[in-house]
Amino acid sequence: MTTKTITLSDQNYYTNEADWQYMSVSQYKQFRECEAAALAKLKGDWEPTSNPTALLVGNYVHSYFERPDIHDAFIEENREAMFSKRKPYGLLKDFQIAERMIERLEKEPAFMNLYQGEKEVIVTGELYGVEWKGKIDCLNVEEGYFVDIKTTKDIHERKWNANYNERATFIENYGYLLQMGVYKELLKQQYGKEFVPIIAAVSKQTPSEARLITLDEDKMHFEMILLEENIEHIQQIKMGQEKPSYCGKCEYCREYQRINGFTSMDEL
Repeated sequence: MTTKTITLSDQNYYTNEADWQYMSVSQYKQFRECEAAALAKLKGDWEPTSNPTALLVGNYVHSYFERPDIHDAFIEENREAMFSKRKPYGLLKDFQIAERMIERLEKEPAFMNLYQGEKEVIVTGELYGVEWKGKIDCLNVEEGYFVDIKTTKDIHERKWNANYNERATFIENYGYLLQMGVYKELLKQQYGKEFVPIIAAVSKQTPSEARLITLDEDKMHFEMILLEENIEHIQQIKMGQEKPSYCGKCEYCREYQRINGFTSMDEL
């Protein structure tokens, strides 16, 4: 295991070395979902069987609003996964939807005027004794705000959230409140002032819906309290000082967790 020596860049941000040296919101969420699976993935012992389409669709939209040359390079790099090999040729359905989401956002002067600033900004800092990294879609330092584009099935969909003990929005359920809270703190450390987080949401429906969403400060604070309560334990697992637990339900656990006794039907 390495010590923190690297300076993050676009070239090394997503590397395994960077993931060992820095915590990120996505890594934290993986440990919260299943400690054993997250550690095995970090060590390179296991990779989840994932469908890359959802991630590619999100990156397709993000890269478009970053810079034309970056978007063109993204398409070229992922051409095989995005274009049909049979007639009618062209973009596959999921990426046609991505095109519609882009068009929907471009129709909104409010979004286009707001989405001004430096794109894909890397931020680092220390939170609760742990080094963190983050990458912000659009940062406007002068005006004191940052924007993250989120693509989602339905902006208004609500699902049960155990932390809130109620049906919650996609913003709570996908950890975006925590993500924005972490970015807000890292930016405060770097620039010495408060920043306002804004989510630019666009739905995968036909037609797409677009919204500029402000966040509940109390809920964001609650997520940061939960983070403070959990991060020491997670960091100790990451550093090999504690053993990880199995969630018992994920892909990794289905394959590797052994039967050590009986399970009550009430635990299912």
